[in-house]
Amino acid sequence: MDLFQDFSRQQTRRGLLGTSAQGLGTAALASLLNPMTPGRAAATEPTRGQSDLPHFTPRAKRVVYLLQNGAPSHVDLFDYKPMLKEWHGKQIPDEIAGGKRFSTMTGGQTLRPVLSEITRFAQHGESGAWVSDFMPATAGIADDLCFIKSMYTESVNHAPAITFFLTGSEMPGRPSLGAWLTYGLGDSSRNLPSFVAMTSRDKEASCGQIFYDFYWGSGFLPSKYQGVKFRGSGEPVLYLANPAGMSRERRRGILDDLARMNELQYAATGDPEITTRIAQYEMAYKMQMSVPELTDFSNEPAHVLERYGPDVHRQGSYAYNCLMARRLLEQDVRFVQLMHAGWDQHRNLNTQLKIQCEDTDAPSAALVRDLKERGLLDDTLVIWGGEFGRTPFLQGKIEETETWGRDHHPYTFSIWMCGGGIKPGISHGASDDFGFSAVENKVHVHDFQATILHLLGIDHERFTYRFQGRRFRLTDIYGQVVKDILR
Repeated sequence: MDLFQDFSRQQTRRGLLGTSAQGLGTAALASLLNPMTPGRAAATEPTRGQSDLPHFTPRAKRVVYLLQNGAPSHVDLFDYKPMLKEWHGKQIPDEIAGGKRFSTMTGGQTLRPVLSEITRFAQHGESGAWVSDFMPATAGIADDLCFIKSMYTESVNHAPAITFFLTGSEMPGRPSLGAWLTYGLGDSSRNLPSFVAMTSRDKEASCGQIFYDFYWGSGFLPSKYQGVKFRGSGEPVLYLANPAGMSRERRRGILDDLARMNELQYAATGDPEITTRIAQYEMAYKMQMSVPELTDFSNEPAHVLERYGPDVHRQGSYAYNCLMARRLLEQDVRFVQLMHAGWDQHRNLNTQLKIQCEDTDAPSAALVRDLKERGLLDDTLVIWGGEFGRTPFLQGKIEETETWGRDHHPYTFSIWMCGGGIKPGISHGASDDFGFSAVENKVHVHDFQATILHLLGIDHERFTYRFQGRRFRLTDIYGQVVKDILR
């Protein structure tokens, strides 16, 4: 038998490419393997992203996204509308709401009485920002914030709307924002993932929203760019501790042996997921040392812990996650994504909105203050906001005050941003007199995404990834940088 001819007959195109990559693969893997050997010393160094990035000097190095799942009510928190008091209980004009699409909760509701804000508004700081009395800590940092009051989106349901904000598409399968940034800009921390996600929810479990893994997924990018989710109970990451009888030195040896076997497999197949596996093993090894230190709050000053509120000691709470976010950012983690569910007040606005604000207001403001005091706010972009707003009209009946609520509202809503190149102490854009539609300096989701990328030194139109014959980008084929809010 002619072994060469037999090998040639069995060799596929993929196999040929895989074996041809052996030289390159070995060189690439050398930087991912055992940092104890000279050829693998680069494993302890953060890896670079794409060679052409950043496109220009970035204003921000890190991002923390405080995503409020369920959609906070803009007309009760940040978008003060005296007209709502005048029209309280009256049918909202057809020229304002007629023909608009809402969720099935109010899709068939013929009576849509205007509902006045259930909070009290006041102006705060030198900027005179309007903030509700449910958000006293946020009001205290108003001069550091940029309120965008003219956001608008396309979806009227939670999961598609959140997916749209995070991936640029309402359908799952695209890379999330953190994955795009990790792919483009590379690793930034030596001993922690560059993209970390944490979730929390209201203690009352007032809504049934689910945190889907694709909210921090890598989509069609290699899986090494997906976010690492820190758990809300027990070990932040599964299997962080070695089993009984397993020393750190022995673990190191096992990982080295696994890496060599994976290196051989990569040489045979050229599958990039193998390099991901090796890199993840190495990161897990580093996190066995870095994460326990990260979660130890014993060295935090008492006054700092007090800022975040009593829940700061409860693992999995929003307050705990906000302090964890600050500690992650201090370690140069590039993208921290906090998601807090419970803002979906369809039938419990009079009770649950205040609870949500009490749980999230102080920790959000404490995070901003902490970053500012540590000199990190100037190059850390902080984002607070939901996936859409809430209707200025009532869901339900005006006389049934105990079950007052507001439906999903994509036509205008408010978010705030600060740090990382954002102008402080301003309000951008405006909605109409009812807080129903954005009418001035409108900001679409793709504009929001383009602006985030711009602050990190990325031209969103040039930042693409080729998949299935098409070059994809976070902003699809849309988006304009909101230059008026930049320093």
